[in-house]
Amino acid sequence: MSEKGEVDLTGAKQNTGVWLVKVPKYLSQQWAKATGRGEVGKLRICKKGNQGKAEVSFTLNEELTVIEGMENKTVSAPREHPFTMQSVGGQTLAVFTETSSGQSEERSDGSSSGSGAGAGPVSQYYPKYMLWKMHVLIKLPLEGVVVQRAECRPAVSESYMKLKRLQIEESSKPVRLSQQLQSPVTNNYKPVANHSYNLEYERKKKEEGKRARADKQQVLDMLFSAFEKHQYYNIKDLVDITKQPVTYLKEILRDIGIYNVKGTHKNTWELKPEYRHYQGEEKTDE
Repeated sequence: MSEKGEVDLTGAKQNTGVWLVKVPKYLSQQWAKATGRGEVGKLRICKKGNQGKAEVSFTLNEELTVIEGMENKTVSAPREHPFTMQSVGGQTLAVFTETSSGQSEERSDGSSSGSGAGAGPVSQYYPKYMLWKMHVLIKLPLEGVVVQRAECRPAVSESYMKLKRLQIEESSKPVRLSQQLQSPVTNNYKPVANHSYNLEYERKKKEEGKRARADKQQVLDMLFSAFEKHQYYNIKDLVDITKQPVTYLKEILRDIGIYNVKGTHKNTWELKPEYRHYQGEEKTDE
């Protein structure tokens, strides 16, 4: 996206002078809450004597003095704000307002979608194949030239001191707080000496340790006898039948059996074809 700026100096002919005023943060926040015509207060300018300096003060509207949400308390902002006047100091300061408007859109096919930033939905073109380019014209009309600088300061009062005290307490409050519990936590997440799955694992280890390894031929006889009744077994059932440790039983099963990792009989053992003596297998051989 390329940007082009255009400065509109029409306001320079009007010789409009503006004031550059620095205001407290809370004051600008309260101004944003103004309703209706957006009136936030009154500016009073008075001059004492012929040679005296002008005294400027700002009075905030009554309905905008209430500040909420600070430590769950409601405080009042000061209404009176005297100005401290300052000179421009030989600088040339101006105020511009920025507005933007799309002028044209060009596609990679060379065609133009016309004026206006919203002309032609971009979603109907695939960004992988079509390249869009938008020219945005930024207008900068001149609103006026700064002729006076000032600082808007709140008058020292009880409400202002209370506001500052709460602001300091709010800024110094730590992000994390430690809180002492008055009663024990009563929920399902209580600490336990040992978890149930650890107890089950230890129980199985003890049972396997008590099991003495039988003679291999004796284990084979028990396995063949079991496979005569059923073709498929999981390892847990074979352990219950033979009363042998799992590791020892798996060593013997690898010699005579096949472990199914998929299919209908997933995670089960069956005999190798040369050890099968089922009626269905004999018919297949014939």
